[in-house]
Amino acid sequence: MSRKGNCLDNSIMENFFGLLKSEMFYGEEFASIEEFIKELESYIDYYNHRRIKGKLKGLSPVNYRKQSLKVA
Repeated sequence: MSRKGNCLDNSIMENFFGLLKSEMFYGEEFASIEEFIKELESYIDYYNHRRIKGKLKGLSPVNYRKQSLKVA
């Protein structure tokens, strides 16, 4: 853990929640909690399995980890 006032501990989650809010949540109205949970699960699946990242050599996070494990 870093010292008080150092945001590096939270930066990964703050980045994720910022993307979540801007890509999934803002401007949307959900009819029920169940619908929101379904959309949230769908977004998390997209975020981990289908989202292509340039930093990860054009792969999704899951595919990048699988490729890294094969090399090691």
